[in-house]
Amino acid sequence: MMLSASHPLPAIPAWRWWVNLGAFQAAWFATVLGAAQGFTWLAPLAVLAAVGLHLALTRRRLAELRLLLVAAGLGFVFEHALLFAGLVRYAGDPSWVPLWMLALWPLFATTLNVSLAWFRPRPLLAALAGAVAGPLAYAGGEALGAIRLEGLALWALALGWAVAFPLLLTLARRIERGASA
Repeated sequence: MMLSASHPLPAIPAWRWWVNLGAFQAAWFATVLGAAQGFTWLAPLAVLAAVGLHLALTRRRLAELRLLLVAAGLGFVFEHALLFAGLVRYAGDPSWVPLWMLALWPLFATTLNVSLAWFRPRPLLAALAGAVAGPLAYAGGEALGAIRLEGLALWALALGWAVAFPLLLTLARRIERGASA
């Protein structure tokens, strides 16, 4: 289905949409609950399983892998900015963002061309969704005991995700377009 020449949406079978969403949710909960319970080793396993499934089901593996790496880099910068600003706290070494938290970024990127692809031609809606869902995800992590939010964290998260989500969608589209050229 084409919405316009500048915003083509990939044709995604319904089963793939559900598998993508389910794998993301399962890996997110395994990662965050694992971190909250001190099982940080669970994060790489859960995320690798979800990413492996995602890559096995896509035709453009190299492009998707590139997107996952870009998302990981963006997440590294974003999460460390939050940490150094004193807006988040993690158990363990407080000077470094833990691997489990960084792993959530490429995990999230697995949804950009599948279950969240419908946001691609809607950047303002994506910004609004990021501003709401981003802080809710962190608040969920806090409720589960994996992270502690400080001060104006929710406002910073809303602003950050209002930018990050549309940016990641744009990058997903550009990387996909480059792969098909």
